[in-house]
Amino acid sequence: MAEEETKPLGYISETVLKKRKSTESHALARKAQLELGNFEKNKRKKKEVHDIKRPEQFVKEFRDQELDLIRMKQRAKRPKSAVMKPKSKLLFIVRIQGKNDMHPKTRKILYNLRLRRMFSGVFVKVNEGIIQMLQKVEPYVTYGLDWFSAAFLWIYPNLRNVKELIYKKGYANTEKQRLPLTDNNVIEQELGKHGIICIEDIVHEIANVGPHFKEVMNFLGPFQLNKPEGLLGKKQPFKDGGEAGNREDQINELIDKMN
Repeated sequence: MAEEETKPLGYISETVLKKRKSTESHALARKAQLELGNFEKNKRKKKEVHDIKRPEQFVKEFRDQELDLIRMKQRAKRPKSAVMKPKSKLLFIVRIQGKNDMHPKTRKILYNLRLRRMFSGVFVKVNEGIIQMLQKVEPYVTYGLDWFSAAFLWIYPNLRNVKELIYKKGYANTEKQRLPLTDNNVIEQELGKHGIICIEDIVHEIANVGPHFKEVMNFLGPFQLNKPEGLLGKKQPFKDGGEAGNREDQINELIDKMN
């Protein structure tokens, strides 16, 4: 049997092979791109459909906000006893609620207190205006205020917590920038005219509610605290088993958890 003649292989130039490989790679990449594009498109569609609010949702939000406004007005009308005068000068306020059912007037008060985010905290000097503001937004904040100490002065928060908050969470607002309090030159540049040249001076001014307390607080930004273990979500007053409102000396314990 005669051996079959071997047929020579067809010659394909190297240029054609490279072009074919490039075309195949491009086709595979384009296919993957289209598949990914379709996935993202479908994902966006699902998200858009999910984000569409039904009319009843708008009605519920409006009713919740109106109810919040009514309750705020009711809290503002509570009778104030002449005996109920705070003995402490320093107050630390922590925001513990979001803004889902919040009326714009309530939000404005929180913004005036510089509490724009959940779990943010600020030091304030106690006065009648602050007490009235706290009364209106009580379900959204918690704080420690001493009403009854006549023999001696309780400090809420205490000096240790004031110092640790400033050292750990403190930052400066300078020229629309947030700078950590690691350089005393920044402090001296902004507050040196008030005799405050270092972080220890800031701690002393806040803890003692000194004459330049306002200037120091304008220099410092709000403290962004850690989320504590267990949710601070109950709007009931602290004395009734909730999380909101005045918790007196127990604000020190809360600061320890969130710092």
